[in-house]
Amino acid sequence: MKWHNQSGASEFILLGLPIWTEKQGLYYTLFLLMYLTTVLGNLLIILLIRLDSHLHTPMYYFLSHLAFTDISLSSVTAPKMLFNMQTRDQSISYEGCVSQVYFFLYFACLDNLLLTSMAYDRYVAICHPLYYITIMSQNLCFLLVIVSCILSSAGALCHTLLLARLSFFGENIIMRWHNQSSASEFILLGLPIWTEKRGLYYTLFLLMYLTTVLGNLLIILLIRLDSRLHTPMYYFLSHLALTDISFSSVTAPKMLFNMQTRNQSISYEGCVSQVYFFLYFGCLDNLLLTSMAYDRYVAICHPLHYTTIMSQSLCFLLVLISCVLSSAVGLLHTLLLARLSFYDDNIVPHFFCDVSALLKLSSSDTTVNELAIFTAGFVIISVPFICILFSYCRIGATILRVPSTKGIVKALSTCGSHLTVVSLYYGSIIGLYFLPSPSSNSNEKDIIVAVLYTLVTPMLNPFIYSLRNRDMKGALGNVLSRTIFSTK
Repeated sequence: MKWHNQSGASEFILLGLPIWTEKQGLYYTLFLLMYLTTVLGNLLIILLIRLDSHLHTPMYYFLSHLAFTDISLSSVTAPKMLFNMQTRDQSISYEGCVSQVYFFLYFACLDNLLLTSMAYDRYVAICHPLYYITIMSQNLCFLLVIVSCILSSAGALCHTLLLARLSFFGENIIMRWHNQSSASEFILLGLPIWTEKRGLYYTLFLLMYLTTVLGNLLIILLIRLDSRLHTPMYYFLSHLALTDISFSSVTAPKMLFNMQTRNQSISYEGCVSQVYFFLYFGCLDNLLLTSMAYDRYVAICHPLHYTTIMSQSLCFLLVLISCVLSSAVGLLHTLLLARLSFYDDNIVPHFFCDVSALLKLSSSDTTVNELAIFTAGFVIISVPFICILFSYCRIGATILRVPSTKGIVKALSTCGSHLTVVSLYYGSIIGLYFLPSPSSNSNEKDIIVAVLYTLVTPMLNPFIYSLRNRDMKGALGNVLSRTIFSTK
């Protein structure tokens, strides 16, 4: 096992713009006006595109995303620059600097990829006008934006993690210094199973993972192919299915690879990346379930205003906010983890890089990390859970206000699948964090519960939504009928 030393600064000094001091106020006013124009102008573009149905075309779909990206890209640097010019305080914390690097790279890459998508859209419109509607379908436009976001996030995260491992000692580094030693790799002990039964468990977990991927892909396919499922509820469900695939893919392939090769090691960079994406998709799963609960609340408690309230813009905004919050939580814990020292022990008693397990191995002060876990856990888990409970309390009150067998059956049909998934998701979390267990087997309990919410729950979601949902069964029947008919 290899080790390395690194020194890091707690803050940096930004020299700012090369302008004369006496002209600082003039430039401050100029750049403030430029920034405000950027924000307000692009917000106006987004608003116009959302409000005018004539602009609901692929070109303006990409343009609305580009406008939002331009606002975000400017907001990464301009507010800090203006603040420094106003206060004459040129310092920026290490965490703030690394966060700025991540978001600058993310939105810059996204801007570039969106421009590429717009170029392709113009190419199809001019060179293949007769096939434009067929080629530039809603599915393709959505896919191009999602792929752009994923590639941008991956590129930014790669540079950020590499930057967080570097040493800094120069004229632009001031104040406090610290030495830290870090392991270049960790050892994952994996699942607590007997060696002679490893093959059986490998086959079982492989089948579970493949079922998760194929089942959720089937849900996405059915929703995309059946126009009757193009509603807010199934819009959220398609994102939930994609998130479940990604969430399982963060841990399952590495676990299966380690079981097959008997090589339990994982690199430091791979471990930190696993932490980020595990937190990102875990938080996103939770927030999407909350959005679906709100959708069901509006559908049952305010049915006459459902179409107005659950507009396409609101659904898109809820998913976007969920992605941003999840990314922020994942990045927060990842950056805090990257600042810790690991040299007493590099053996992780888990099948993936769990944050709590890594904190127990660190020789550094983990108070800030634990505070961040508590705070983020309350915001991302407790608050959404309270919102879900509130939604279903209101739904229950609405049903009981006008009790009828038909109304109860309809409500159960509408909410049953979502409520089952919520129960599985939060049941595993409550079992992990709130139910006491003897210290002798607490680690085994953590691993079992982790398997439950990383593999079992995402695998069961397609069955829950397909078996308990009449619309999904109808869509599946239509697809199978068309397939059989086309083969004859």
